[in-house]
Amino acid sequence: MGSPVRRRATYDDLLRVPDHRVAEIVDGDLHVSPRPASRQALAKSVLGWELGAPFDRGRGGPGGWWILFEPELHLGQDVLVPDVAGWRRERMPEFPDTPAFTLAPDWVCEVLSAGTERLDRAKKMPVYAREGVSHLWLLGPVARTLEAYRLTEGKWLLLATHEGATQVRAEPFDAVELDLAPLWGEGGRPTPAAPLPLGWGPRPQRQAHTSLARTGPPRLPPRVRGPETVRPAESVA
Repeated sequence: MGSPVRRRATYDDLLRVPDHRVAEIVDGDLHVSPRPASRQALAKSVLGWELGAPFDRGRGGPGGWWILFEPELHLGQDVLVPDVAGWRRERMPEFPDTPAFTLAPDWVCEVLSAGTERLDRAKKMPVYAREGVSHLWLLGPVARTLEAYRLTEGKWLLLATHEGATQVRAEPFDAVELDLAPLWGEGGRPTPAAPLPLGWGPRPQRQAHTSLARTGPPRLPPRVRGPETVRPAESVA
């Protein structure tokens, strides 16, 4: 008998995951995570409002970015779904009509939870570094922290850890001051620089990508049980 041979997860495995779960393939493993709980959903939604108007639409800020909610990234053999991501328009002048992105973003933000933090830090951060993503944020709604990183010589350099209800300037969006309090549900709802659409839209389906500055964030989903790593069945060589 030969030693067991691990079968790498495929995109067909990912497509079998129900749409109410977040499915990603990292280093050959299929990772299935729950939809965000209320704190994580609020932080992600408010961040989209705050960055979308000045940087995607250029209202109250310099513009020059595409800011997207949960885009599906195909980076080599890995399939990642960051909570929020941004591309500089100088690198992506025209918005593509595509089910997934093969061009790595210039910035990603992962919203941490007890169930996904290990995946975000230990698995996804190295992939983003490998693909040359220049900036990364880790947003911790429970700890009320924002960690801002810059890619330097292929490694993540922690620029700053911002904590609590404070106003910050964080790369690559340091042209505009960001108030963290609304991300934690403090200080009332933020006042956006651009009009918000009426109501909350449904969660985008897998492979459907939405610009937050144009459509607004999805409604807050119910909390579901914790994440899991699904490994395909092993075969014997």
